[in-house]
Amino acid sequence: RGGVCGAGGGRGRPTTLPAGGGGWGGAGHVLIMGTSGAFIAVCVAALVEGGPTMMASLIIVSSLFQFALASRLSLLRRIFTPVVSGTVILLIAATVMPIVFDTMMAVPEDTATEAAPIAAAVTLVVVGALVLRGPPAWRLWAPFIGIVAGCAAGAPFGLYDVGQVADAAWVGVSVGTFPGIDVTPGIDFWALLPAFVVVTIVGAVETIGDSIAIQGVSRRRPRATDFRVVQGALNADGVGNFLSGILGTLPNTTYSSSVPIAEVTGIGARRVGVVIGVTFIVVAFFPKVAALVIAIPGPVAGAYLTVLIALLFVQGMQLIVRDGLDHRKAAVVGVSFWVGTGFQNQWIFPDLIEGGFLEVLLGNGMTAGTIVAVIMVAFLELTSSRRSQLNVALDSKAHSALEQFLRTFAARARWDDASTERLTSAGEETLAILVQETEGGDEGTSRRLAVRARMDGRKAEMEFVTVLEGENMEDRLSYLRELPAVPDEHEVSFRLLWHYASDVGHQKYHGLDIVTVTVEARPEPTR
Repeated sequence: RGGVCGAGGGRGRPTTLPAGGGGWGGAGHVLIMGTSGAFIAVCVAALVEGGPTMMASLIIVSSLFQFALASRLSLLRRIFTPVVSGTVILLIAATVMPIVFDTMMAVPEDTATEAAPIAAAVTLVVVGALVLRGPPAWRLWAPFIGIVAGCAAGAPFGLYDVGQVADAAWVGVSVGTFPGIDVTPGIDFWALLPAFVVVTIVGAVETIGDSIAIQGVSRRRPRATDFRVVQGALNADGVGNFLSGILGTLPNTTYSSSVPIAEVTGIGARRVGVVIGVTFIVVAFFPKVAALVIAIPGPVAGAYLTVLIALLFVQGMQLIVRDGLDHRKAAVVGVSFWVGTGFQNQWIFPDLIEGGFLEVLLGNGMTAGTIVAVIMVAFLELTSSRRSQLNVALDSKAHSALEQFLRTFAARARWDDASTERLTSAGEETLAILVQETEGGDEGTSRRLAVRARMDGRKAEMEFVTVLEGENMEDRLSYLRELPAVPDEHEVSFRLLWHYASDVGHQKYHGLDIVTVTVEARPEPTR
């Protein structure tokens, strides 16, 4: 019971952190956290080799990599892309669904044959009907109503174990012991550390995808992804893993089901996440309440989870499609998804990876697929065209240097005069906006601007890297479509940039802003 209390408390605290705010250790959104199944294999290996002390030490050390990843997320933005994050979400759904279907059929041996189908069908119909046609007030309670209806349908067949609930104590507190930390790690520790780090990074990629997706379903109007939220979620995940090491339990991860739950219920307020986190902590000390949840029949839980995982799969697809699909991204998604699915179901060389380090890494489909996706995206990045770079002070005097830089870049790409003018105009308007955003700041603060440009087929991609304190430029541009065409000196540069550029993105990180502007060359005349 001490392990259960530790897991409940260890999941409650990190669940409260992401919802608590949008700072260093919070995402400001409802992201439920719980035990990570991806860590089971590596933790079992650690227990076999060195016992609880080694497992705790490895969990604590590997959690530090999550903090490092969060602090350097901007440097890895071209590796951990929406395509990679969306693919991980697809892999989560593909990995979990076979387990969900098995759960749907999990009933005692002496149960009537029709019990499981009836309980599952009632749950599925009730939840599905409320999601599809239920009014907002009823849709809010769709999960609870569906589970209650399923339990009621299964009760006459003896599916709901009332005796388990009756036997559970009302209050129970067990104090576990700290497993300790091995300050003199041996060969076994260093041999297992790479596997723990890889699984930690895979969990971090999952958290990145979840924190991007939760922003999309939690906001009343579409807005650009705030990567400060992503960094906060990663730090909260790291805190959860660190606490898991202290408590001697399996590491935590964000539960991707948080996204479809928010979508189904329409609840995205951060205070709800705080309440959920506090509830996890409280329930850990009341076994009777936990028994009520544990007693939910497998067919009911499986049917309910089928709806959530189906919605989660679609969220992953939307994340990929919103980023824009070409043949390269399609190859990354398709290959990594099916490789992960193949390893998960032991369709790919099961005899070769059985036992040892490879089984730890490739035995889980999400881990295997994520590794493939990251390798493919990293290969694309390493083999892409070389970037040109300009570093200047962020002020009005930088216009001439920027114009010369972009004209030289366009000449090297053999662009015609019209395309060159559009490129330089887009760059100058972006610079004007950045200078405008810095006006009114600390007079003694001198800000620098790094401009990087590279070719991608017939498109030129410019990156403006600096520090801003204003609103997201991508959101400002989207607002222009809703505003009347009334002259406003503060919007002139935004409207001109909207005219010249084919795409504008703005990624805000803690202490860094990256504005990406894409300009297409004029199509070559056909003969």
